[in-house]
Amino acid sequence: MKNIYIVTLILILFFFTSHLNFTSVFSSREEPFVSDPNLKIETLPGLERPTTMAFLDKDNILVLEKNEGTVRRIVNGVLLAEPVLDVNVANEDERGMLGIATFPEENFVKNNSQNIKYVFLYYSTSEYLKGDGGDECPRTSSCEEPYPIFNHLYRYEWQNDTLVNPKLLLTLPATPGADHLGGALSAGPDGNLYVPVGDGDSCPNGYCYQNFTNSVLNSITSNFENGTQPLGRGGILTISQNGQDTRYNILGETHPISKYYSYGLRNSFGIDFDPITNKLWDTENGPGFGDEINLVEPGFNSGWAKLQGIWPVSNYTATPEKFGFFDNKQNITNPISDLVDFNGKGEYSPPEFSWNVTVAPTALKFYSSEKLGKHYENDLFVGDNNNGYIYHFELNKERSELVLSGKLQDKIANSQEELQDIIFGQGFDRITDIEVGPDGYIYIVSYGHGAIYRIVPNL
Repeated sequence: MKNIYIVTLILILFFFTSHLNFTSVFSSREEPFVSDPNLKIETLPGLERPTTMAFLDKDNILVLEKNEGTVRRIVNGVLLAEPVLDVNVANEDERGMLGIATFPEENFVKNNSQNIKYVFLYYSTSEYLKGDGGDECPRTSSCEEPYPIFNHLYRYEWQNDTLVNPKLLLTLPATPGADHLGGALSAGPDGNLYVPVGDGDSCPNGYCYQNFTNSVLNSITSNFENGTQPLGRGGILTISQNGQDTRYNILGETHPISKYYSYGLRNSFGIDFDPITNKLWDTENGPGFGDEINLVEPGFNSGWAKLQGIWPVSNYTATPEKFGFFDNKQNITNPISDLVDFNGKGEYSPPEFSWNVTVAPTALKFYSSEKLGKHYENDLFVGDNNNGYIYHFELNKERSELVLSGKLQDKIANSQEELQDIIFGQGFDRITDIEVGPDGYIYIVSYGHGAIYRIVPNL
């Protein structure tokens, strides 16, 4: 009889924890915390490898699960048991269900006369897939799947509490490797969609650096003057909500170069628009060094694969442990001369902030609210993968640079100790998204914890 009571109690606990609202309850793992004692953290667990999230309205959240190819719905803080969409995804390494975006009503209605809510999804798939997975990659940079895998950008319609009528807007190559795919979508204030896409290959041992005839990395958009033609990789792309070219056509007028807003990008998991200036910012992952935060003007060249951070990429084949990627004594004050500029249409500028040793920065978000305190309004928050940190940055009056002090005045974090003054939160494990909700609070997606955290006033 005693065993029956124990089993019953376990089942009751499982039921309630699997339908848990946002509360301040945590598991036995490291508890996230923020440095501001006036704030506290609430959590919603129960997700499997969540990547990014988007708000349908103040009561409805959609969140993606990478390997499962699912879109989950949260209603009034409750995670519903059944997904609103489940598609077959290739999910090796960085492949999977990766990016989601919705437009606010002011940018949505003017682009859609029928007033149907659009939801944009970026994921890795193939028409031949019979289930999730199916891609075979002995190395992240070399895959041998038996059928082609693509990164697709779809537009869905939100109707009757589900996602229907998918429209394919963009097809991008998902080869040769399963990494550097980007995909953290952003709905621009101009009503267009922005898509960061990595260069497609980390290329260990320098193979594709030396043999760039078969690699998307060694494209002219990765600053190889005689490289392959662009395939829609290694930059931030922009398209309309209908999948058409925008008015920009910065680097050229033919597909896919017409869709590039910026180039020279190794990989990015975070972009956002400054709510004051409407200018775009991004994070960029380096190869063991030189992670970046950038102000991305139209035609911006981020410098890869010739520059990373403020250092020249002098030896692509070396290991990060030996710091052979760059000459640490040679900082870039003037960009090297052999960068591709698309006949003067593209322009390099150094990052606004760099990490000497990589932390793998991911999500980047401007806090366009004052619910957590007026002193945070319109400041920049950045998450990382390696430490589970949230970094907090203020901007100067012109909104053109980050306000940095002490040992960070040189715009470089050279050690863990130098980061302490800008760490806002810790213990979030692998952060994959940061959003500001309609309620004015900050939402953090933790891939490692399988949870969404909400930062609220400690009342």
